[in-house]
Amino acid sequence: MLRLEEIEAGYGKIKVLWGISFEIKEKEIVCLLGPNGAGKTTTLKVISGLIKPFKGKIFFKDKEITNYHPYQRSKLGIALVPETRELFPYMSVEENLLVGLENSKNKNKKERIELILNLFPRLKEKRKQIAKTLSGGEQQMLAIARALTSNPSLLILDEPSTGLAPKIVSKIFEVLPKLREEGLTLFLVEQNVNLALEISDRGYIMENGRIVLEGNSEELKRNEKIKSVYLGY
Repeated sequence: MLRLEEIEAGYGKIKVLWGISFEIKEKEIVCLLGPNGAGKTTTLKVISGLIKPFKGKIFFKDKEITNYHPYQRSKLGIALVPETRELFPYMSVEENLLVGLENSKNKNKKERIELILNLFPRLKEKRKQIAKTLSGGEQQMLAIARALTSNPSLLILDEPSTGLAPKIVSKIFEVLPKLREEGLTLFLVEQNVNLALEISDRGYIMENGRIVLEGNSEELKRNEKIKSVYLGY
């Protein structure tokens, strides 16, 4: 579904990504792991079109999209849930979802909202509540829910567990496999390596802007470097 070929990218004259290549197949959950400053968020910005690579190519559903703008990629079915969430703080849960549906081709918007809210019972209970007054976990759920309003085929999540209590993180990570069951492909950047590998089919390890290791989740769990550096045993 998504393929990056020899991508080099960064900011101004500063190069952050050094020839990275990887692919994500349809209906997979794939995680990108690595320490802070490794280049993970830059990779997501390249995929979503927020920054243009210095070199290399990006393909989505066998179509080259290297020079596509973010809105063009969104129309193709790529949705990003950023770490900052970027909600409309003074709008209700339902209003945030309606804004997400603004440019949707979905004729029955109320039906689409109900389908999404059924995945997040807590949001359904608080559909009239102002986004700013939600807990951090509820705001993260809303950010994911709003991304789903565009009916994407690839959902990209940047650090969805950041700053959240373990109980809330578990609830969010329970939803992600359900989205795959609905036909979505997921690409996940996450600091919680153990949790990410638990729900992912495959993973890539990034260090200093390079992919240094890849494999299915079970292989990565057994890898001695992963166990000592990232899993703490």
